Amino acid sequence: MNQPSSLSRIDWVARSCRLLAATAAEFRETRPFAGLTIGTGIHLEPKTVALLMTLHAGGARLVCTGNLNSTQPETVDYLRAQGTTVFATQTTDAAEHGASLDAILAEEPDLLLDNGGDLFARAAERPYAKLVGGTEETTSGRTRLLPMRDRLAMPILVINDSPIKQFAENKHAVGQSLFESYLRFTNRSTNGKRVTVFGYGACGKGTAACFRNAYATVSVVDIDPVTTLEAHLDGFVTPLRAEAIRSADILITVTGYPGIVTAADLPLIKDSAILMNGGHFPHEIDVEAFRTSPDVAGIDRYEAEHIETVRMRDGRAFHILGAGHMANLAGPRPLGNTVESMDLGFALQARCLERVAKGGLGKEACVIPVPTDIDAMVASAYLDLAR
Repeated sequence: MNQPSSLSRIDWVARSCRLLAATAAEFRETRPFAGLTIGTGIHLEPKTVALLMTLHAGGARLVCTGNLNSTQPETVDYLRAQGTTVFATQTTDAAEHGASLDAILAEEPDLLLDNGGDLFARAAERPYAKLVGGTEETTSGRTRLLPMRDRLAMPILVINDSPIKQFAENKHAVGQSLFESYLRFTNRSTNGKRVTVFGYGACGKGTAACFRNAYATVSVVDIDPVTTLEAHLDGFVTPLRAEAIRSADILITVTGYPGIVTAADLPLIKDSAILMNGGHFPHEIDVEAFRTSPDVAGIDRYEAEHIETVRMRDGRAFHILGAGHMANLAGPRPLGNTVESMDLGFALQARCLERVAKGGLGKEACVIPVPTDIDAMVASAYLDLAR
């Protein structure tokens, strides 16, 4: 009998990403990225390794960085051991993160795989001739890049606009991972709690459903009356914003927009409430404004738990998880979304980059959804493996 081997979470994830493994096997034969450099700015955690190794199997040279507060050191170490160039540290400092982004673009990659628009926004300011195009992962990034289309003038396929990404990752996986993250951070129950979810897009739908399934009473706040009506017909409470904040034991932001809960809301926040963000950028909850508000008496920090308790001068106190960063990729042992959902989403990434690398997409394909034939290809391949 062979001696048992000691494997890591990266190995577990790689063996679980069956769709990416099949794609990598194909790419070793077709080599769609031979001679090309791909620059990536995406959360560096174990599931990302499976994507990056798939691109490498296709012949790509990789230069990689991460996102704010989500880079996992063991992932960086693993990638470097595989010969991948990585400019990334686990940081919450925007200037330090910006330096890593600049280091990626200094390599003049042919394709960019972006998450939040950081790389493409910088490339729009400082263009270089070799850049062919690439992909953007998020709604936040799409919103950011749309006004730059004339300056970018290259194919950029938005993964988050794929229906597969919307239901597989955003609706199902984000809700699950935010629920798991609440438990991981706090070790507190959801039974009988009042939860307010800001935003009823795909991520908000999944989040609201998961907390309701965990025996919480869930309210939804959305600025769109049609979307609010949908939440109402789905059986969620839809109070006015002030009441939704005032009544909540748990407040969760999943909108993709800044300034959802601000210092102006401090008088409304319930004693002992817990605030967490599921949006890409750490600006949905204005944590810095809380820290500097004259109404705040002090901050207690549970450093190892990544929890801050804000003590108000009137005696109330509330808690912020992960400093307002994306909760499912912050705090102790962050796991992110489920392996299966990311296997699908990252297969879309790989196929979209393959399409851009092949050429034939004009500048009119700038910041557009995933082509429907790629959606169909990825869906069929996943179903074949699942049967």
